[in-house]
Amino acid sequence: MNLHEQSILAKKAAPQLRSLTYAQRRSILHDFADLLLRNTEAILKANETDIETGEKSGIRPSMIDRLRLNEARIEAAAEGIRQLASLPDPLGIVLDERTLTSGVHLKKITVPIGVIGIIYESRPNVTADCAALCIMSGNACVLKGGREAWHSSSAIAACMKQALQKNGISPDAVMLADPVSHEETAAFMNDRENIDLLIPRGSSRLIQAVVQHARVPVIETGAGICHTYVEASADPDMAERILINAKCSRPSVCNAMETMLLEEACAESFLPRIVRTMKENGVTMYGDEHTCRICSDVLPAQEDSFDTEYNDLILNIAVVKDVHEAIAHIEKHGTHHSDAILTEDAEHALLFLNSVDSACVYHNASTRFTDGFEFGLGAEIGISTQKLHARGPMGLQALTTYTYHLEGKGEIR
Repeated sequence: MNLHEQSILAKKAAPQLRSLTYAQRRSILHDFADLLLRNTEAILKANETDIETGEKSGIRPSMIDRLRLNEARIEAAAEGIRQLASLPDPLGIVLDERTLTSGVHLKKITVPIGVIGIIYESRPNVTADCAALCIMSGNACVLKGGREAWHSSSAIAACMKQALQKNGISPDAVMLADPVSHEETAAFMNDRENIDLLIPRGSSRLIQAVVQHARVPVIETGAGICHTYVEASADPDMAERILINAKCSRPSVCNAMETMLLEEACAESFLPRIVRTMKENGVTMYGDEHTCRICSDVLPAQEDSFDTEYNDLILNIAVVKDVHEAIAHIEKHGTHHSDAILTEDAEHALLFLNSVDSACVYHNASTRFTDGFEFGLGAEIGISTQKLHARGPMGLQALTTYTYHLEGKGEIR
């Protein structure tokens, strides 16, 4: 079955989801979580196939980490789905209610968007998150994942289809595309008849390709050139702990730090310490002229270094005069994702929080917290870096729109 045919079937299944009760949608998600745990062995076996293929094809280690599943990650996915099922119903919320001067009674109510297409790379847990979010918000979905994770994603999608069938719902409500050609993907991005919204997840290259070529409305997500700015007033032990977490805990994800900015006043004292610690953690560093003058073992930054999302154990370092120069650097090189300031100066912290135009702005905390589960959303369908409709980690509310219900007693205009 080709991608266009799958989109047609998802469109046909969407009205059935639209009419499901909150209890019915919760039941599907709990069954999905149970089936993931029950089928852990089969999912891990499928994942082994993807890992072996990826290693043979030369995928770099950080990307293999994105691809890899284990029991703990499957358990975390199931827990996230259960948390999602425990959240308040995103549908049927009355946003506005009043009687018009005509006498007609108006209600503005949240409803599903319809059919959501998700285009993503390598991370099979995205399959579980997206399927659960779409069903809980009453949407059908067509998942176009990367071929490198196809076996893992197929095993996960099969669990959701079983959960749908168990609850009397068409399994066509969640469709997983086979590996397809660029031409078929291009047609999918232009299928306004069947797809109501596209959400790309993955590299900056993938996201920009979708944004530039799709005719279906797109929410831009994910590209994360995240910064952490360290001021002289910051506690050095705290700063080191946050910086190592932001860069090294999982460098392949979009909320990992790509650039460290350091106030000039503390560069001589703090820079050698953090460079040494980063090297101990296997990080390759590129620095501006000031950085390289202090630490000769930091490589000189290239022309595009500060505009690169590495998703790897690679870090840019720049020394800036003050908080104003740090904010200017982030505005020039950032992607409006997640940026942090480490400081004990409350005035500078407030200036940074109010001036940096990003979806998530932190004071004395790691950018790694930009995550739907951490935000209490259960899971996320993506992290929006745009400003309209949704911004930051996108949970259930971001997958709804609204309709007006109007009741009259024979009024005419």
